[in-house]
Amino acid sequence: MRIPRHIGIIPDGNRRWAKANGLKKEDGYEYGLTPGLKLLREAKKYGVKEITYYGFTVDNCKRPKEQVKAFQEACVEAVKMIEKEDVSLLVIGNTESECFPKELLAYTKRGNHINQEKIRVNFLVNYGWEWDLNDGVKSKEVSRIDMIIRWGGMCRLSGFLPVQSVYADFYIIKDLWPDFKEEQFANALAWYQKQDVTLGG
Repeated sequence: MRIPRHIGIIPDGNRRWAKANGLKKEDGYEYGLTPGLKLLREAKKYGVKEITYYGFTVDNCKRPKEQVKAFQEACVEAVKMIEKEDVSLLVIGNTESECFPKELLAYTKRGNHINQEKIRVNFLVNYGWEWDLNDGVKSKEVSRIDMIIRWGGMCRLSGFLPVQSVYADFYIIKDLWPDFKEEQFANALAWYQKQDVTLGG
């Protein structure tokens, strides 16, 4: 089985899921935490070398303040949960903005010693593609992405790592992120087997 080395994850649909389940929109982010952990464990099981999660963007901070507070807190909790999974962790985003959670500043450097056997996990927090590409590529520690999986049915990148995504295969899952199931990830990998990866050759 040909396993993508690096997979990008766009976990969309938290607010729609909350609304459909009779909750406030901001309550949906909390239900996206466990799926993120389940996916990471599946990726490790299959031998994926690198995963990048799309936490929240600079543009997301224009939403109502209760939603902003909710996804900030969810990202902090997600990073702390992932840290316990024996990974090489890096948080990437505009740390100079007040929208960047100060609790995550300690995670913005991967460290001098990198264990090559550990899966690399990148978490985009208060990320913006214009910020990334202004005066060089700030996300240069992140490798080229082989496949992007987006939950929630939307067929767009939403500014997700444009440099690293240049040759990525794009797999869409209609189900909303809090409804994540392990078989969705397995199906995405099966689909990837059928793609013609030529990188322009």
